[in-house]
Amino acid sequence: MSNETNSVLNSVQEAFAPISNAVKNFQNVEVPEAARDFVKRATGSAKERAASLHVGSEKVTAAIEAAASNSVSESAKISRAIQQAMYQDAEAFYNGIEKLVSAKSLAEAFNIQSDLLRAHGEVLAARAKASSEYISKLVAEGAKSAQENFSKVAASYKKAA
Repeated sequence: MSNETNSVLNSVQEAFAPISNAVKNFQNVEVPEAARDFVKRATGSAKERAASLHVGSEKVTAAIEAAASNSVSESAKISRAIQQAMYQDAEAFYNGIEKLVSAKSLAEAFNIQSDLLRAHGEVLAARAKASSEYISKLVAEGAKSAQENFSKVAASYKKAA
């Protein structure tokens, strides 16, 4: 049986001898200098593009972070302004009641009430004007910021391309 096994192994080795020789010879094949240079340049270019894309993505992340931070800050300002307005309205209401209570006649109470309503109307008009100016400013700043950020991102991706 060992003769038969050796005979089969020798047959297999002989059959695959050309492939074994080709693999041995392939290990000694030299890669042309031009091919190595091409791979080096391509790798360097790819690394530069990857770095440029990374910088661009960092800029986008920073822009998003700044926008989110500004948004939170502005939301807090708006919340404070609303709280302040509610407090001022409550304070004016109670002051108005105190003034009405001090009226000695119906005519005096009517004049006090008219003055309070006129003052409250002026406050509401001033708040509406301030709110519209504030919103207009926020929209303008937001549009400017978005345009600047899109320009930066576009410039980053142009460099990367």
